[in-house]
Amino acid sequence: MKSSETKIHMGDCLDILKEYPDNYFSLIITSPPYADSRTKTYGGIKPDEYVQWFLPRAKEMFRVLKKDGTFILNIKEKAVNGERHTYVLELIIALRKQGWLWTEEFVWHKKNCFPGKWPNRFRDAWERCLQFNKNKKFSMYQDAVMVPIGDWAKTRLKKLSNTDRKRDESKVGSGFGKNISNWLNREMAYPTNVLHFATECFNRKHSAVFPKALPEWFIKLFTKEHDWILDPFAGSGTTNEISQLMNRNSVGIDILKENYELVKSRTAQYQRRICEEQKQYETN
Repeated sequence: MKSSETKIHMGDCLDILKEYPDNYFSLIITSPPYADSRTKTYGGIKPDEYVQWFLPRAKEMFRVLKKDGTFILNIKEKAVNGERHTYVLELIIALRKQGWLWTEEFVWHKKNCFPGKWPNRFRDAWERCLQFNKNKKFSMYQDAVMVPIGDWAKTRLKKLSNTDRKRDESKVGSGFGKNISNWLNREMAYPTNVLHFATECFNRKHSAVFPKALPEWFIKLFTKEHDWILDPFAGSGTTNEISQLMNRNSVGIDILKENYELVKSRTAQYQRRICEEQKQYETN
């Protein structure tokens, strides 16, 4: 079996991506520094300056993404002076003007978020995973992320009415309808756009660590084996590690030396293991 290839770069993705050709990556998935909340690790980007900072990098991402590729942006607003800042909403509008299509929004529900107390709000238990594409027709492998249909089917499908056995048009006139009988004898169903994953702390010095399940889910949904995946803000390298495990090629970029060295070490461990397994296979 052909093993995956991993390339790790240290530097600003704005500069590094210029080394890559047009239409190269099938998936870009990343969690960039959020506005002004990682001053010790990223230097801090003010909320009012965030869109201006991000757009040149997004332009390079647009260029290197395949025409049928997908860009997943994990991002979250922050509170400023007692209200939610609008930089994420402003960024969505700016990316659309840049040529991106905002095709979907997934919600990452953090099942084990830290407890806390604030005088005027509750703790955050979710983050956005915004989906952008270059075209309306993009590669998507929905069957790869199907889930067990659930116990509801045992009662809901037990006694079907006449309405359940035909395509019932929406009562609110939305044009969407359903045929409940289509789900008879099925064990798997398509998931919702709410993803329930616990947070992880692989690198306690890094302030925005992906849970492994998050990139894994999107990699299943939008890529096939040997496709190229990009994380332009690699952080602790979770996207690159999962790409290796799923036999995808990947590129990771991070501006901090300590993150770069961590990702290199993390992915090198996998490569060594693959080489050892390959030698053992050839010996046998």
